[in-house]
Amino acid sequence: MRIDRNIVRLVVLLTGLLTALPTRGQYVGSGSSTFAFLDLPVSARQNALGGENISIRDGELSSAFANPALLGSLTHNIVQIGYAYYGTNHFGSAMYGYNFTEHDYFAGGIHYLDYGTMRYAESSGELTGATFGARDILLEAAYARQLGPMFTIGVALKPVMSFYESYSSFALGADVGAHFQMKDTTLQIGLALKNIGWQLKGFHSDESGQHLEMLPINLELGINYRVKHAPLRFSLTIHNIQSWDLGYSRLNETELPVKPVGWFDMMMRHTIWAVDIVPKSERFYLTISYNHRRRMEFNLQDQRSLAGFAAGVGVRIKMLRLGFAMSQMSKQNFTYQVSLAMDVNSLMK
Repeated sequence: MRIDRNIVRLVVLLTGLLTALPTRGQYVGSGSSTFAFLDLPVSARQNALGGENISIRDGELSSAFANPALLGSLTHNIVQIGYAYYGTNHFGSAMYGYNFTEHDYFAGGIHYLDYGTMRYAESSGELTGATFGARDILLEAAYARQLGPMFTIGVALKPVMSFYESYSSFALGADVGAHFQMKDTTLQIGLALKNIGWQLKGFHSDESGQHLEMLPINLELGINYRVKHAPLRFSLTIHNIQSWDLGYSRLNETELPVKPVGWFDMMMRHTIWAVDIVPKSERFYLTISYNHRRRMEFNLQDQRSLAGFAAGVGVRIKMLRLGFAMSQMSKQNFTYQVSLAMDVNSLMK
């Protein structure tokens, strides 16, 4: 009966999240919202899993910033830092987890994306010799509550700031999530509604006042299954459930028309597939994933590439947890991401 009640809770929450979706959901999609950096993976673990995973609850603190309901007993007093290199862009993060009680979990973090130094130029293209910078900053505070041995809910508050040359913007967002797992953890299900919110200060004003946009809202459902008698775990994440069309449209009508995206292709763009090789002790993992949307958006025509694929490895050594991931955004651009987590409890012993 307890399993049945938890499943009912999950279904009720899903219904509530779908009902709460903003009426402006049609604006969500490729290149149609501000603060798109919120979609970047916050750790090597998330990058290796295809950029997004909301169902695996294994003590990885960074997972709570994909779904706050993934906080748990294993994230108490964990400090984690990370770094990723996106060509000329640098992404860094720092996170900390703390449990108030046996069933109340908290985590805070800061994520920082620096676009590097850029040069001013005249309208003719002539460089002036001066430079400017651009950066995005995300602060996040997450809270989760364990409602039973198999069900957890969570919420996160997310102030977001951007500074581009002399322009700046501020937004306030939130995530809500839920997580269900069988007692033996072979089956886990995650649900999250992310980036609920709008700009409070826009980058510019027009005749009607401040030009404000919504954050890139994203409703996700994830499921993973761990094989009982083999070190394998399979994951599927379905993202952007609130918006079917994830294709691009060209604004320049002089260009060649965009080939329509077929039904099966569009369906696959909503999915991320991953497989973990992980022993029962979970002291080591090797992950390979495939993100079809990333494949279709970053792949180059008539050229071979691994765009859409990602791989990562992690190891836990006493109080330390190390992770490394590699993914390809285009033929000339590999992303490398590293994470280091430390168990503060071990230092106090």
